[in-house]
Amino acid sequence: MWNIWQHSFNIVFVLMIAAVAGMVFGALKALIFLCGVLLWMVFHHLRHMVALERWLRVSDHTAASIPAGSGAWDDVFAHLARYVRQHSQSQERLSSALERMQSATAAMPDGVVILDEVNRIEWCNPVAEQHLGINLELDTGQPIIHLVRQIPFVEYLAARRYSNPLILKQMRQQGLIISLQLVPYGYHQKLLISRDITRFEKIETMRRDFIANVSHELRTPLTVIGGFLETLSSTEEIAPEFNRRALALMTEQATRMQHLIEDLLVLSRLEDEQNKVKEKPVDVANLLSGLLREAESLSAGRHRITLMIDSREMLCGSEEELRSAFGNLISNAIRYTPDQGEISIHWEKRNGQGVFFVQDSGIGIEPEHIPRLTERFYRIDSSRSRETGGTGLGLAIVKHIASRHHARLEITSQVGKGSLFAIWFPEKLMIAGD
Repeated sequence: MWNIWQHSFNIVFVLMIAAVAGMVFGALKALIFLCGVLLWMVFHHLRHMVALERWLRVSDHTAASIPAGSGAWDDVFAHLARYVRQHSQSQERLSSALERMQSATAAMPDGVVILDEVNRIEWCNPVAEQHLGINLELDTGQPIIHLVRQIPFVEYLAARRYSNPLILKQMRQQGLIISLQLVPYGYHQKLLISRDITRFEKIETMRRDFIANVSHELRTPLTVIGGFLETLSSTEEIAPEFNRRALALMTEQATRMQHLIEDLLVLSRLEDEQNKVKEKPVDVANLLSGLLREAESLSAGRHRITLMIDSREMLCGSEEELRSAFGNLISNAIRYTPDQGEISIHWEKRNGQGVFFVQDSGIGIEPEHIPRLTERFYRIDSSRSRETGGTGLGLAIVKHIASRHHARLEITSQVGKGSLFAIWFPEKLMIAGD
């Protein structure tokens, strides 16, 4: 309001001067004076308009780069500078918020892709790039179906039923299983959320295999026992030889089923998070000496078994669990090593860590089977495993015991030459022996 009155006062002042000049010098000179003032005002405004137009052409619109003005233009440029500063501050706040949002989504374990109304990529985080095989710099603006071309995903987009996720096996990364779900938001935009569920799918597969395998393992001894009991019940006179054979087989299968149930109970106890390890010093050398005698009894002279103690270090842990883990590895070596084969049991210290390992000259294991050996009831050859009397749970028990003692299980094998099963114990569990 003050500027309007000031400008009006300036015009009135110029007209008064022109009127006075007309009375003193004549109308012509007054008119010339008035025209000169008007031309100067036009030139003044044109000069500032050119300066404003040049400023608008530059790419970096900052308050410091706004040209200086005079008169009415001084107020205009001052208002413009204030607006530019406010706009810059707002832009900085938005950029900061966007950076925080991108940093937060980049840190998420799930992939996030922002799609527009026609399913073109607007932005994605690094996890989504890994899951879907896309590149933010190269693929921005590309339709998502041009990059994820699997038919179930295309149908999922077209159906527009996004309440349930889509499970997809990613072809570009073998073995990767992802869960995809679209979440509509804003004005016809969508969030595509991807989650790596490979581990959960493997766990589910193991669960299904476990149920199938344990059912099969229990069915076999029950079938044998039930068949003989039915025969004994329906036959009045039974030959003593058949009777003895039937009772022997039933006893064998009942013992096998008892061992299976005992191992299942051991696994259940080991997986119980409330069941903490009862730590105490364990004399490994003495423990292995006892296990050597048991191994010689189980082998019955069929193998050459040696024990090599290269360290008197003791372990801090559960003696019962360690006995079970070491015993399982030793008995496995005996079961799967042919007669006259060699089995060596070792305890030593390497680089501060305690190492227990069993090496045999047995039949060996194909490389593709090694990663799955610690799964419950995983059998390389089910018929051979049953002949040896194993329950299929021994290595699963060993793995759990090693994990409870912060140790790791390593398996190396070569077909036809034998296998080596080792448990590496961390230095913090080692106790100096006598």
